[in-house]
Amino acid sequence: MAIPSFIDRVTLHVAGGDGGHGVASVHREKFKPLGGPDGGNGGTGGDVILRVAADVTTLIDYHHEPHRSGGKGAPGAGSNRSGANGADLVLPVPDGTVVKDAATGEELADLVGVGTELVIAAGGRGGLGNAALASSKRKAPGFALKGEPGEERSVTLELKVVADIGLIGFPSAGKSSLIASLSRARPKIADYPFTTLVPNLGVVRAGDVTFTVADVPGLIEGASEGKGLGHDFLRHIERCAALVHVIDCATVEPGRDPLTDLDVIENELARYAEATDTDLLERPRLVALNKTDVPDAAEIASFVRDDLVARGLRVFDVSAASHAGLRELSFAMADIVAAQRAAAPEAAPTRIVLRPQADAGVGEEFTIRRRGPEDAPEWVVRGEKTARWVRQTDFTNDEAVGFLADRLNRLGVEDKLLKLGAQEGDDVIIGGVGPDDEGAVVFDFDPQTPVGAETLGPRGADLRFDPSERRTNRERREALAAKRAAEAEARELRAAQKDEEYFEHDLDEEFEED
Repeated sequence: MAIPSFIDRVTLHVAGGDGGHGVASVHREKFKPLGGPDGGNGGTGGDVILRVAADVTTLIDYHHEPHRSGGKGAPGAGSNRSGANGADLVLPVPDGTVVKDAATGEELADLVGVGTELVIAAGGRGGLGNAALASSKRKAPGFALKGEPGEERSVTLELKVVADIGLIGFPSAGKSSLIASLSRARPKIADYPFTTLVPNLGVVRAGDVTFTVADVPGLIEGASEGKGLGHDFLRHIERCAALVHVIDCATVEPGRDPLTDLDVIENELARYAEATDTDLLERPRLVALNKTDVPDAAEIASFVRDDLVARGLRVFDVSAASHAGLRELSFAMADIVAAQRAAAPEAAPTRIVLRPQADAGVGEEFTIRRRGPEDAPEWVVRGEKTARWVRQTDFTNDEAVGFLADRLNRLGVEDKLLKLGAQEGDDVIIGGVGPDDEGAVVFDFDPQTPVGAETLGPRGADLRFDPSERRTNRERREALAAKRAAEAEARELRAAQKDEEYFEHDLDEEFEED
């Protein structure tokens, strides 16, 4: 099986590097056994970056290796040594690559111009060591913050060829032969339809102007609806400054003539432009009446030239075989390209960073939603900040859990829960992502729990937590799942009892009728 060398659409799965964990360490030396906290911070994970490169023309590398990730940050160490940052992963892509969300199809970025960058997945932040967490009230923290995981994202990369001129026409109209005669490009040329399956680029020089010409796959009626190569053809001419209709004047197919061919192509362009909200019909268009080295074709070209000129089109009689008319055509294309370049502002490479949207509403740091039955409600807390704090917390360390509780209280989570009617013992779910609350932790709401550094016990301990009574997060989640299963079983039992009552009622009515 042949391996394709040109790939213009791939799905890429990327993940930023995880941040390194902070370290809880105490400085020790002779005659000074407890010299204070000196745990260093973890390193930041590496980003995954898409960068437009001049020497890349296909997405084939990501077709074979679709999973990529940035380097992980190193953990911190004692003596205030911070971990090394993870290495960024730079993925070169062709000029004209469009990045879309793989799940929703939403366009995230349009990468045009060599050097343009897109940070597609940011690395996770490193966790703080206990030296950075020390304060006047918490002088010797017995915990450190964990590093955050890197962002994960699945995107679709679509290549739209960046060319100055696009050659369009029916299959076997002579587009490949024309680009081979105008430039040093050597596309496959054969006497059957759809010889060209991928865009071919050629560099043409006319006077002082050098420009690129794209020979794209042939067009048939219905291409705007996906027939033939459909959008694989039309997508590659969206960026062209001008279009050249290459019309076969020597075709022997029934029902084909230059004017009909032009009308079919123009209709497909109009329908595609309307569907994609592009301005294809506003681009300058030239008409190349091809294969005029054939006597009958030259005669047909002379018949239709006046009609085409009357439509406002510039018409050229050309022959890719004899090179007749190619000089005039190339200079006409060069004039359009030069004018377009003079009018366009100078493009500078840009750096784009995708920022995750917060779960909370605009202007809010967190939201709280109630769900579940009236007698056993669950309170779901969502917000970018609260989710990040949960990811940073080591739940095997009581002091770290207490630190998280203090942060949530200062943010106002407990006050808002009380205002909404939360009762002691209710389940509070914090830090989840998605409809299934992935990565969330479950707390038992206890509004009377004191806060502050005065609640601290020995290093790594918190007096607010009784180890004999404290449930782990796993136990809370298992209890929550058991409660939901019991509620579902109760609903099924009530439904069965209701069906049985209806059945008995129907039997009683039958006996009464008898």
